[in-house]
Amino acid sequence: MSATGNAAVRLLLDISGEALQPSSAGEADGVGLLRTDFLFRGRAEPPTREEQTTAYTRMFAAVPGRPLTVRVLNARACEPAPPAPGAVDRHRSARRPAPAGGPRRDMLVEQLAAIAAGAARTGADVGVMAPMVSTPEEAGEFADLARAQGLTRAGVMVQVPAAALLADRLLYEVDFVTVCATDLARYTMAVDRAAHFPPGLLDPWQPAVLSLIGSVGLAGQSLHVPVGVCGDAVTDPLLALVLAGLGVTSLSMAAPALPAVRQALGRHTPEECRRLAGLALGAGSARAREAVRAAARSGGAGTGPGGPPAGGRPATRRVRRAS
Repeated sequence: MSATGNAAVRLLLDISGEALQPSSAGEADGVGLLRTDFLFRGRAEPPTREEQTTAYTRMFAAVPGRPLTVRVLNARACEPAPPAPGAVDRHRSARRPAPAGGPRRDMLVEQLAAIAAGAARTGADVGVMAPMVSTPEEAGEFADLARAQGLTRAGVMVQVPAAALLADRLLYEVDFVTVCATDLARYTMAVDRAAHFPPGLLDPWQPAVLSLIGSVGLAGQSLHVPVGVCGDAVTDPLLALVLAGLGVTSLSMAAPALPAVRQALGRHTPEECRRLAGLALGAGSARAREAVRAAARSGGAGTGPGGPPAGGRPATRRVRRAS
């Protein structure tokens, strides 16, 4: 855990389950994003519950005593079988069906049951999160489904602006959220991966993207719900300081990036991080990083506001859903 004054930002591992070994976690505080798509890739039929349980048991046993968060199958990115009758072709749609509903519901239930079984076998602290969630209703449906399988920590990924804009309502439904900075930038800036686009549009320092992350962070602080961020962007130590200032409580990244980010966070207080975040939001993306670098090097944090510089209106109370 990297302390920034009296606050703490957990530094977690972002890794595929097929690569997870006892030596993988290193100095990470746990696994913030454990990818499971590899279990389904290239198969005409999904793996059985027992096959999955065996795989998850191995993964969870590799990092004893540390929390893990499993991202359930991202069906839009990895279809294990042809689309169900009536389903929209995933290559023609920018949005896949809600993770807790539609023709893939049975597959999701089997995966959640296998994850719960693997957690029970190892005694691991395991959470699950659903990708590509847009509405509070979708988040609530997934959380209910996960809890029905005996999983007590259920969250969702914030990848689209709709989820960030309604963060105060979305966070009512779940125990945590993880923002995918790369996807949020892509959908916010309307960038098609297959098309040519100005490189600056996917810059994680874009004020619009940082503002959305700040809205999620502010809602998390108000509701006492952890907010994580994953993606290549979090390996930038300067951006890690800004994210901490936006209310982010954990960062998930590849193991080689952990030492530099830990060192940067250890050198700055929460107040300094908030001011750096305000500085970044006030500058254009082309100038934000250099402005933050200069302020961080000088030992100060610029002249940005001292409070969380996030947009949006936070909720004021925490409502827990019935199990």
